[in-house]
Amino acid sequence: MRLDKYLKVSRLIKRRTVANEACDAGRVLVNDKPAKASANVKAGDIITIQFGNKDVKVEVLDVQETVRKENAGELFKYL
Repeated sequence: MRLDKYLKVSRLIKRRTVANEACDAGRVLVNDKPAKASANVKAGDIITIQFGNKDVKVEVLDVQETVRKENAGELFKYL
């Protein structure tokens, strides 16, 4: 699954366009490497998102095309 879509589906970032812009700005790292929005995400990857002066680091547990809002937290684990 594309990185920008995963960030939206998992509710880590609210909108796909915002996720796309964050990737273009170099604020999203996958396995400690800057990633484009089109990068492929799979279970076991570590995603780091830089929000201002705070970093959010998560491990991808599952990849699904659609997920209900209350189950979105099951797609990742905070590190």
